[in-house]
Amino acid sequence: MKTVYEFDTADNTALKKVVKMIVAVSAVFLIITQSGCSSKTPEPVSKQSFYFDTVCSISVYDMEELSEEGAQAAIDEAFKLCSHYESLLSRTKEGSDIYKINHAGGKPVDCDPETVEVIRKGLSYSEMSGGAFDITIGRVTDLWDFHAEDPKVPSDEELKKAVSTVNWKNVSIEGNTVMISDPETHLDLGGIAKGFIADKVGENLEESGVTSAVISLGGNIVCIGEKPAGKEFKPFRVGIEKPYSEQSEIVGTVDCEDETVVTSGVYQRYFEKDGVRYHHILDPSTGYPAQSDIVGVTLRAPKGRSADCDALATILLIMGEKEGLNAAEKTEGIEAFFITADGRYVSTEGMGFTKE
Repeated sequence: MKTVYEFDTADNTALKKVVKMIVAVSAVFLIITQSGCSSKTPEPVSKQSFYFDTVCSISVYDMEELSEEGAQAAIDEAFKLCSHYESLLSRTKEGSDIYKINHAGGKPVDCDPETVEVIRKGLSYSEMSGGAFDITIGRVTDLWDFHAEDPKVPSDEELKKAVSTVNWKNVSIEGNTVMISDPETHLDLGGIAKGFIADKVGENLEESGVTSAVISLGGNIVCIGEKPAGKEFKPFRVGIEKPYSEQSEIVGTVDCEDETVVTSGVYQRYFEKDGVRYHHILDPSTGYPAQSDIVGVTLRAPKGRSADCDALATILLIMGEKEGLNAAEKTEGIEAFFITADGRYVSTEGMGFTKE
């Protein structure tokens, strides 16, 4: 496997994050790419880079006209697309559409059509979930820093004030113009943007002639086609991580062909303070980490639905086992796998989970 790591060494913050995250993320990704390989299986052309606050990996196994140069060019083009979307959708990157909206003081902002597309999708899930998932949670997420060396728990007063600004109904869209009625309300597309981008990267690779590949943007994985295995092709095997595993152990796998697999878990980003564990999946109604009997949700769906799975995984985790499983079973094209707080595995009938 040829793997290239790429990040801006001038950005010390990004560099530190890469050092912390590269081992864990790479371990999960290698489980995907190496599983079930025969001795005749060709090595993929792979590259990793850092976007969206996470390590992103792309491995190309096959193309219409396969060559290392062609695969590398396709991957480079895909990562340019990642950079483009980060420049639109990041809430912390000055000059992005979301940054402009959040700092417009309630004035209308003209946005890129794709920014509007993501916001519209986020608003639809905000409405569907009754606000359990809400893209206007930006002021709340600003109070939590899960990457800090010495993270702090926000005060009740700080959270109460931030929660008062959360309301997806404050957002209005006309054409490509976005306006927020409450100047204190801030957007945060972190719960859906990576899925949207994973879908777009998959489309871009296929337009470049890629017929077999794996895209991994943090907890969002897209499998294009099947994996070459000698003279045959076999489904890609995607590992589901064991919660709080220090060495990225897996509890089992799912086989995927032209599908997306998205995981949301309270163990992915958290810190402990005074004996209490605080995770990054926040409840918009309280500002605190969501309370649930589920610690991890993995969804499987046809490729092109990673954005849907991104939002739904968070929603189902917050809903809990009983309501979440019921909702998953009623959602067309979506299969779900839950890891409960007491260590049980629960899934929809078509998930295809294989226990390790």
